Amino acid sequence: MGVNLSDIVPYEEIELEDLKGRTVAIDAYNAIYQFLSVIRQPDGTPLKDFKGKVTSHLSGLLYRNVNLIESGILPAYVFDGIPSKLKKDTIAERGERRVKAQKEWKDAVERGDLEVAFSKATQSSRITNEIVESSRILLTYLGIPVVQAPEEGEAQAAFMASKGDVWAASSQDFDSLLFGAPRLVRNLTLTGRRKLPGSSRYRSVHIELIELDKTLEHLGVTRDQLVDICILMGTDFNPGIKGIGPKKALTLIKEHGDLERTLDAKSLTIESFKEIREIFIGYEKMGDYDLTWKPAQRDKVMEFLVEEHDFTPRRVESALDKLESKREEKREQAAQSKLDMFS
Repeated sequence: MGVNLSDIVPYEEIELEDLKGRTVAIDAYNAIYQFLSVIRQPDGTPLKDFKGKVTSHLSGLLYRNVNLIESGILPAYVFDGIPSKLKKDTIAERGERRVKAQKEWKDAVERGDLEVAFSKATQSSRITNEIVESSRILLTYLGIPVVQAPEEGEAQAAFMASKGDVWAASSQDFDSLLFGAPRLVRNLTLTGRRKLPGSSRYRSVHIELIELDKTLEHLGVTRDQLVDICILMGTDFNPGIKGIGPKKALTLIKEHGDLERTLDAKSLTIESFKEIREIFIGYEKMGDYDLTWKPAQRDKVMEFLVEEHDFTPRRVESALDKLESKREEKREQAAQSKLDMFS
């Protein structure tokens, strides 16, 4: 998903505490997909309620957001709008991969190979309209802002960060940098030990902070050139040129200056590259959004998760207690600050 610039982009490992007091716009689909992929039973079956509806994403949204808010972070979730027509091939390809992975998952379960089953199950995750709607409902009941993007959620989150309305955009993808986010936080909703696909080994996943200005300075390019680099190697909107990865694309764009001259010099063709460039540089954005964090609606959260989706009451109550405790702590700090002004 998105472009992979990990080989050339510098990052800083940070802790949740380093984001205390910060507001972060999270790419909702990206986070939900991570929860659907990782929060599963040993054989790869997602969590489900008594009606058979998937609840892995709801579990992730509840407990991870409680963790973020306890750490002093204010999350807002940005949902995708209508995708560009240039993304249809990528969407179709992802669908085919999910179908294939689902078949391989079922085959692995039948032969008792739980390791392969779990790996294939994570690749079969699919975000449905029902999953999106239930996610929006839970976030709203938790008092967390929900923003609807006109197109790409990552683009809208980047716009909000570029305006200074949030401190950073959060996504697993590097596309946020192309959209102009001054800061990108990766792995915010997915830290800890994670199993390597197709392996019995685990790796530690840490939160990463990537700053656009530092990235451009490190690479010696402009943002426009960074966009051209990614179009050359391939994005969600085009397949790119076979055999050209981030390092080679960087070399070519720095040597020739931009994508047009690179394509001419190498006798290459990329269809609709100007339109693709415009997706990243001149994308549609929405300026009328509400970033008000509100108290959780306890009764509605309990009804939604416990009565409708079979969550354990004690665990949900414990999560809500933590949210209320954090809010009370903030009220006390605010009151103390006012007293200090007159002491």
